[in-house]
Amino acid sequence: MSYVEVPGANVPIRMWTDPATVEDVAMQQLRNVATLPWIKGLAVMPDVHFGKGATVGSVIAMKDAVCPAAVGVDIGCGMSAVRTSLTANDLPGDLSRLRSKIEQAIPVGAGMHRDPVDPGRLYGFRAGGLDDLWERFDYVAEAVKFRRERAGKQLGTLGSGNHLIEVCLDDAGSVWLMLHSGSRNIGKELADHHIGVARSLPHNQNLVDRDLAVFIAETPQMEAYRNDLYWAQEYAKYNRAIMMSLLKEVVRREFRKAKVTFDMEVSCHHNYVAEERYDGMDLLVTRKGAIRAGRGDFGIIPGSMGTSSYIVKGLGNEDAFNSASHGAGRRMSRTAAKRRFTVRDLEDQTRGVECRKDAGVLDEIPAAYKPIEQVMEQQRDLVEVVARIKQIICVKG
Repeated sequence: MSYVEVPGANVPIRMWTDPATVEDVAMQQLRNVATLPWIKGLAVMPDVHFGKGATVGSVIAMKDAVCPAAVGVDIGCGMSAVRTSLTANDLPGDLSRLRSKIEQAIPVGAGMHRDPVDPGRLYGFRAGGLDDLWERFDYVAEAVKFRRERAGKQLGTLGSGNHLIEVCLDDAGSVWLMLHSGSRNIGKELADHHIGVARSLPHNQNLVDRDLAVFIAETPQMEAYRNDLYWAQEYAKYNRAIMMSLLKEVVRREFRKAKVTFDMEVSCHHNYVAEERYDGMDLLVTRKGAIRAGRGDFGIIPGSMGTSSYIVKGLGNEDAFNSASHGAGRRMSRTAAKRRFTVRDLEDQTRGVECRKDAGVLDEIPAAYKPIEQVMEQQRDLVEVVARIKQIICVKG
């Protein structure tokens, strides 16, 4: 579909979904965003749903301003995926051992490594910029400096919620590895710190929603936020790269006789800020639950823990600020999902997948998410599908 345009105070709201299907609180958030004095455009992806301040699934382009709540608290969260030389015929009938080995190698939930991962011992990992990342930590907000040791041990860990590690099969029977994670606790603490600073600034006192507080260009607060934002985005990138190296090593050991090889990785942020140019203007584009889909850009759009995911290539639609959805998108809150569904429902909806099937992940049940096929249909003018993959193992925190 092409977009539906809804009137907004300062810019129209371009929606790649039926506005009537969007929850009222999310529509109000979109209208609130459209009132910001600095806004130059707003594109809404088909996975849109309610978030803090700004909806998840929105792309906001502003001139000389950035809203930290429009990035989200998991700065740099994103996806990585790689096709292996394995096929379905190489896999054992019982996948529980492989899942167990993955969980032993990569801490999940609130877990962390006992000691920071030694990048020199990682399979295929390019550690070039990691030293620079930690040197730059000396210049992030003083409020999080005491988290240095924890941040080091959490590098290369999954987290919880919708974060995942999956072993998947594509339609041709090739085995893929895929994971989803971000900047862990350090990214959240940096985001919370700067959202608090932004809310206190005088120019934000009369906004319709104080959670939409912004930083303005050429101010010390903006410079401090951008410094910490870009640091956290790099941390998230390395977090995924280390996890992928650990995951590859597990697979190599488990299938030693097959001498597994790996194609080039696809990796993309979906909670981040980028400097981009549209209509002759240099803009700060925030994607919160959206991937960049410039012409030829590879991306990953996951479903849920029981449905298909998609490797895609961007079509470069500037009406959407070269963006696409970051996934299926929730259709109900975590609390609502826990009230509505049972562990038996979870077992039914993840049949054939080696994964947790207990109350601890009930809020991630597939029915809590929008149908991924519908979401993909709504953004045919944003991306083309390169591969459809379906999980056979799903690790959750």
